[in-house]
Amino acid sequence: MDKQTINTPTLATELADFQTSWNAKAPEGLQDKFENGVEEIKALNDTALKVGDIAPDFELNNALNHPVKLADLLKNGPVVLSWYRGGWCPYCNIQLRYLQSYLPQFKAAGAILVALSPELPDKSLTTTEKNNLEFEVLTDYNNEVACQFRIVFKLNEELIDIYNDFHKLETYNGVATNELPVPATYVIGTDGVIKYAFVDTDYRKRAEPAEILEVLKSL
Repeated sequence: MDKQTINTPTLATELADFQTSWNAKAPEGLQDKFENGVEEIKALNDTALKVGDIAPDFELNNALNHPVKLADLLKNGPVVLSWYRGGWCPYCNIQLRYLQSYLPQFKAAGAILVALSPELPDKSLTTTEKNNLEFEVLTDYNNEVACQFRIVFKLNEELIDIYNDFHKLETYNGVATNELPVPATYVIGTDGVIKYAFVDTDYRKRAEPAEILEVLKSL
């Protein structure tokens, strides 16, 4: 392993560093409320689609309002699907930037990277431009596809007030359901079968791009 590889920070490290910084500044008791929210939805870790399941096909609009169909993407190679909660989420923006940094390697492995979010297209476009993303960002309106992957949850009443004080979800998502996707990541083979699944209801944990790359190389 060369020196450059050794010194390259992982996504997990940067997320943990951000969490430490955020915790140090958060009002007393706020972190406990987020922890309770994470604990309440842990069952999704077991009920979400898993490796070996068939991925549901879908058609969603990208940030420019053009339709993108999973079946069409799979004609050109395996597809990495990565959900994020929204451009308002700092953990999501860190994740998206890391995915962008691995995009050339994903392409070299013959794969297509796609991010999905319940954000409306104009909000997705802002997220794309802010993070200089060169891959498709799709609007999963009302979390319809995320529901098919069984990774959707509703914020509890306590968290609804907290989230909407900072960033009213209806403004971003166009619906008042107060539902969000677990920031899951899947690798779908050209046969439509899920080859890799990262599902963790703790929003501070995300699939490591290096791990995704290893899966792609093994296909």
